[in-house]
Amino acid sequence: MKLEGLKVVDLSWFLPGPYLTTALADHGAEVIKVEPPDGDPGRHILPPDERTSVFFRNMGRGKKSVVLDLKSEQGRADLFRLACEADVLVESFRPGVAARFGVGYEAVREKNPGIVYCSISAFGQDGAYPGRAAHDLALEAMTGVLSLTLGDDGRPAIPGIPVADLVSGLHGLSGVLMALLRRTTTGKGDYIDVSMHEALMASCANVVGTAFKENRHPDVKNQRTTGGSAFYRVYDTADGRQLVVAGQEMKFIRALLGALGRPELVELCEWPGAHQKPVMDFLAATFRGKPLAHWMQWLDTLDICWGPVNTLPEAIADPNLAKRGAIVVAEDGRKHFAPVVRFHDEPSRPLYREPLLGEHTAEVLAKR
Repeated sequence: MKLEGLKVVDLSWFLPGPYLTTALADHGAEVIKVEPPDGDPGRHILPPDERTSVFFRNMGRGKKSVVLDLKSEQGRADLFRLACEADVLVESFRPGVAARFGVGYEAVREKNPGIVYCSISAFGQDGAYPGRAAHDLALEAMTGVLSLTLGDDGRPAIPGIPVADLVSGLHGLSGVLMALLRRTTTGKGDYIDVSMHEALMASCANVVGTAFKENRHPDVKNQRTTGGSAFYRVYDTADGRQLVVAGQEMKFIRALLGALGRPELVELCEWPGAHQKPVMDFLAATFRGKPLAHWMQWLDTLDICWGPVNTLPEAIADPNLAKRGAIVVAEDGRKHFAPVVRFHDEPSRPLYREPLLGEHTAEVLAKR
């Protein structure tokens, strides 16, 4: 595997850091998850699983759990020793906390100049909100993402996944891999400061046109991806289900409206806005006329972009995921997501098992 021999100390909780380190573990890195005596809070997020929780096994698989009491002198000494022997350290404390535990970047780098040290925090290490806590939803609010995500009542709707957590984890992963690549020529590591606030703000690159150009918030309901296009929209079907039409290229628009016998509506769809309402109304009335199963079969005969609004169980059972082996059933019968990054020559061999709390403490501390 690509990362065999890489040693990682993981001092992160919940999602952004563990998402990053799970990817490293999946591709062969030895990831040592350092936990307090009462464990990572993710172990207790519902629903429970046979060993821990579904949340924790998704974020803890393939890692080693070491329990250290960082309030004790011995715990801090053990952690510093682990950090000085590692290739990568990932932490998600508030700014300054790692240094207070004796494992700030400068202290570790002095003993281990090759360390690639990644800090993921809500607002960055030197931002305007020092020490301020924030989880995903607050950052979605602050970055304007919620002001772009409106329900039919015009009020912000909570997105179904924590986008700030995920994109900051992916930026952290990119930074770690870039630093490791550079280390092969310089022998030196680096410090990576990932701000969840910045990571999510940068993810708005495709929707900030009016804000950058005119210092004006967009008219959300009339934008191309947030309600102003008949071909980027959710439609009800006769059985109370929904589907989306989600391709605004003119070839897709001509294909669907032509198949439905309304080619004269095509010209209304060249740009987004309220003028597309006749098209929206026509498609809404059409899709309400038959159940979702009918439309799935019919739309599959056309060259357009569309999809059913699946429940999570339906999504997990999707034939494409099954064919590609994207959902793995481990030997113990539990389901897992397979690694998304697939290498031809050195495929991943994930260990689909999360550690029990402190399972590897004696092993890890004894051999170092």
